[in-house]
Amino acid sequence: MEFAITALPGLITPTRTFVPEDSIVLDFLAISLGAVLGANLRFWMSRSMLRWLGPVFPYGTLAINVFGSFILGFFLAWTTERAIVDPRWRLLIAVGFCGGYTTFSSYAYETVAFFEQGQWTLMAVNFLANNLLACVAVLAGMALARVL
Repeated sequence: MEFAITALPGLITPTRTFVPEDSIVLDFLAISLGAVLGANLRFWMSRSMLRWLGPVFPYGTLAINVFGSFILGFFLAWTTERAIVDPRWRLLIAVGFCGGYTTFSSYAYETVAFFEQGQWTLMAVNFLANNLLACVAVLAGMALARVL
């Protein structure tokens, strides 16, 4: 997510040819607001999934990664193919919100924890589900953005 501000079109961070003097402050504010919203939604969703489904499997992490992938796929496809938006929306949603919301580090830790505990089936399910479902969710989000 941390691409340079001069990234090529189609990447997560917007490309600009003119950068106003105070733009870095507004960029940081957009990223920060998105990150606060994403992190708080992540916390709420993770706790809710734990209450609803129990602690046997990291359902919260899986749901967050799949939904976050869907949001990212939809948003980036929508804003690059269907709508003209201020580049700071990419910073707010793609970098800030999705960066604060999705949980790849949690997913990696939980997968390794299953490995260390010898829970091979749960490790494989967690690995495959997060990777496959997240990619499918990105495709679904992109497809939805393209038909709307």
